[in-house]
Amino acid sequence: MTSLLTGADGRARCAWIGTDAEYARYHDEEWGVPLHGDRALFEKMALEGFQAGLSWITILRKRPRFREVFAGFAPETVAAFDDDDVERLMADAGIIRNRAKILATIGNARLVTEMTPGELDELMWSFAPAAGIRPRSFADVPAVTDESTAMSKALRKRGFRFVGATTMYALMQSAGMVDDHIEGCWRVT
Repeated sequence: MTSLLTGADGRARCAWIGTDAEYARYHDEEWGVPLHGDRALFEKMALEGFQAGLSWITILRKRPRFREVFAGFAPETVAAFDDDDVERLMADAGIIRNRAKILATIGNARLVTEMTPGELDELMWSFAPAAGIRPRSFADVPAVTDESTAMSKALRKRGFRFVGATTMYALMQSAGMVDDHIEGCWRVT
């Protein structure tokens, strides 16, 4: 598989986007852009957890509904969800109806609310590695790194769930903690 794909606009992009317009928008505007803030990183953690075992485009397409039913991923609001909310979410076809992932998101929100403001951001970004060598192909992009493994362990030690090392590496990529745009991609600066 080629690592770059040239779009109708003449821009070379990481080929994982395929021909999907929403993937191209996500790639161009969000993926790899540094993301900060407890709420924003909690949302990213939750969505990456829901993605486990699925394709990211599935989550991306459902993200507006996720944001709606999870109150914009405001940790204080999600932390207060109760059994009725779990059943409401389980009945909503607009999201991924996985009870374990829903319960993990609520539990993770409760853990975030126990942290001081900015602590989740600081904790997660503490695992961002120094800039490395730009990947030349998909083969150069890891699924797991020492840093994502350490982040996963630190979060699990605090009680967070659905934060495995592979999931945390995907979060690191999407939140700009690492920049895995392939060499030759227009986003490479």
